[in-house]
Amino acid sequence: MSEKRYKIVYEDEWLIAVDKPSGMLVIPTPKKETNTLTDLLNKELDGRGIEVNAYPCHRLDRETSGLVIYAKGKKAQKLMMDEFRLRSVKKSYIAFVQGSVKKSLDTIKSSIYNRNKSRNEPAVTNFKVLERRKDFSILEVEPVTGRTNQIRIHLARMGHPLIGESVYAFRKDYKIRFKRVALHARHVEFSHPITKKNIVLDSELPEDMKSFLK
Repeated sequence: MSEKRYKIVYEDEWLIAVDKPSGMLVIPTPKKETNTLTDLLNKELDGRGIEVNAYPCHRLDRETSGLVIYAKGKKAQKLMMDEFRLRSVKKSYIAFVQGSVKKSLDTIKSSIYNRNKSRNEPAVTNFKVLERRKDFSILEVEPVTGRTNQIRIHLARMGHPLIGESVYAFRKDYKIRFKRVALHARHVEFSHPITKKNIVLDSELPEDMKSFLK
């Protein structure tokens, strides 16, 4: 078996947390891609003789790296997804954004259109500036709500899109380039839906983002 690209950072009888690399889908799009994180993880569990399937409890987009929580079985998935719906899961991201962000910390409140439901939905994102460098800023970002592409959309609307952003901003408008969106899900904290134990998970910055900072 070739060396796997993802890393398991936590596992128990009900949950499994994975450090996802950039470039990997969590689940297939309508194009029905194979070798998604979910496919690979379930192949590994099968290989270990674990009969229950792993189901993602939330998602990261293809370009974003970092922590993804899976549940072993549909019952555990529902319980964990309830935690997300109740907003009792604390998540934080590291983001490299274009320009110098003036406010050291702020809250972005701006609705996001849900194409599946054909309506605007409220969305809230907190951020604080960790460091300002020449032509870009390093932020810690905490999404309060969990809308699709929320962080990418909110930062672009603020006038400081993610470095590498090409969907919600024009790359040619910015001189700093990166091969993907510079966004990493680095911290997750929650009360285990079954054991009630407090779970704290961290993922270090991936090599491409570390290299960018050098």
